Amino acid sequence: MSMGEGGLDWGAWVEAQARPRLLLVDDEPANLQLLKRVLEADYRLVFARSGEEALARVRAGAPDLILLDVMMPGMSGHEVIRALKADPATAGIPVLFCTALDQDEDEALGLGLGAVDYVTKPVSPAVLKARVRTHLQLVQRGEIERTRLEVIHRLGRAAEFKDNETGMHVIRMSHFSRLAAETLGAPASWCELLQAAAPMHDIGKIGIPDGILLKPGKLDEREWAVMRTHPQIGAEILGEDPSPLIRMARRIALEHHEKWDGSGYPNALAGEAISLEARLVAVADVFDALTSVRPYKQAWSNEEAVAWLREQQGRHFWPEAVEGLCRRLDEVRAVQARFADEPGV
Repeated sequence: MSMGEGGLDWGAWVEAQARPRLLLVDDEPANLQLLKRVLEADYRLVFARSGEEALARVRAGAPDLILLDVMMPGMSGHEVIRALKADPATAGIPVLFCTALDQDEDEALGLGLGAVDYVTKPVSPAVLKARVRTHLQLVQRGEIERTRLEVIHRLGRAAEFKDNETGMHVIRMSHFSRLAAETLGAPASWCELLQAAAPMHDIGKIGIPDGILLKPGKLDEREWAVMRTHPQIGAEILGEDPSPLIRMARRIALEHHEKWDGSGYPNALAGEAISLEARLVAVADVFDALTSVRPYKQAWSNEEAVAWLREQQGRHFWPEAVEGLCRRLDEVRAVQARFADEPGV
């Protein structure tokens, strides 16, 4: 390997830093030595010989996983995991008990306290390595999914900021979309997907020239024709992807300006030809726009907005979507209060 300035082997350093960091906690040095031999080739290891020392190590830098003994002088492993789970900053660290307590009730207690797994001593090296690897992969997949959702959310907010919006709009309307779907009996997993995908509905506005998007007056016919291309631009930005989340976001971006009676754009779809998710988002998007202050208008009351939505049932909107949202006005108000726009925006 090539050596950089000062003789540092950067390739080896980067590889070492990429390895997950494990905290091994046991009051017996012989047990820590055994765990070290089993795991040191694949992981960065930190050691603690008491519960108190373990918590101090965690405070100094959260590990990716903790291997924790139960029976220790002073603070037991059960007390350690209770302390970890009580702190939001450490509650998500996976804890794997590694202990001589081998009764079913011992395992049930450990798992009940929040451990992800339970390995009994004497430790089988192959089993331990497999359990550690499995739980680290689960954590990694969870982090990838969390990051993907966060990127999608932030891209949605980027489109709103370009359009002189506040960024809170995409949060509120995504919650409203989910409320309407829940009211109509959609599965919980589908509702979660909808809430994650809805913020991308106007991502295509990134491709609209500022002179049109930010024009203070009414758009002329040519400008309006350009504005109406943003659903197709959004679909092209999101592209064709096997991910259910991206596929749903693409349908929403492309179809959220379609109308139930076929008078919408870009493809004049009507009725059930419009995807369910786009029908729900259309109602949530317009409701939040009506009830929010914009540079060109004052906010409508919820009651005024509901009355207008109901006037548009069967024309602009899928009737069931309107009723689904209108039956959840208590929760709607809670969302509005929680994600209110900044004063003066």
